Amino acid sequence: MQPHETADDASGSPATSTQANAYCRQKAGPPGSALYYALLQLPPSKRDDAYAVHAFCQEIADIHSAVHDPGVAHAKLDWWRQELARLFAGNPAHPVTRALLPVVQNSKLAREAFEAVLHGAEMDLSQMRYLDFAGLTHYCDAAGGAPAELASQVYGFDDPQTPALARALGHAITLGRRVTDAGVDARSGYVYFPIDELQRFGVTAADIQNGKYSPAFVELMKFQHARARQAIIDAAAKIPKQDRRKQRPLLALAALQLALMDEVAASDYQVLHQRIDLTPLRKFWRAWRAR
Repeated sequence: MQPHETADDASGSPATSTQANAYCRQKAGPPGSALYYALLQLPPSKRDDAYAVHAFCQEIADIHSAVHDPGVAHAKLDWWRQELARLFAGNPAHPVTRALLPVVQNSKLAREAFEAVLHGAEMDLSQMRYLDFAGLTHYCDAAGGAPAELASQVYGFDDPQTPALARALGHAITLGRRVTDAGVDARSGYVYFPIDELQRFGVTAADIQNGKYSPAFVELMKFQHARARQAIIDAAAKIPKQDRRKQRPLLALAALQLALMDEVAASDYQVLHQRIDLTPLRKFWRAWRAR
């Protein structure tokens, strides 16, 4: 059975909206996480809605990382498809979708936006390598762009171009995460750097999975870093001026990703055996300064 398949507590009574919202906060942005500091940029009245959307995206993203049996992973993804149908029929079972129900109704979020998030998970379940940058681009759009576009609609916008531009920024942030999460990804069996680029720099997927550092690996990472960094900067600059205040959580996530990438670079890209992170104070400061 899907964990938390129902929102009932131990006594068998339906979970309250407060409990569902608390579950979403812990799932998506526990204290100290990048999202926790990013969502501090939202008015308190909007935070629960944003946490619900991000928690949905996190539940879907966790499928490939938490489940190692492909059959079980596909079954979980199918369960979420069914749960999405229940959400839009008005009778969700999971704490996340119970928290999402009023958000969907009040913000008029389209089911297709949630389906796009599921597509990113499908890619992770079916593919662990990408031949070229075009393939990686498609993945980053599905895994990072679609969730960012969905979240941007909850943050609020006036310019009709904002959701699409938020999608581009989410895409770029996800490209950056391939740099900072290279070791974590490799330990889960994923090497996202395109095969043709690995060949160009003389690095193999096995080198990365075995934690082999070399001058060639550093050059590969410098290339990946520079491209992703510029993509984030360019996409963040395109968020419309009239919506930048409302989209501050996404801009904060972009700023935090840039800071983390620079921290990884300062370590000479020693990410294959450890996970590098920012201190809580630096996260708060960078998120607060994001504009």
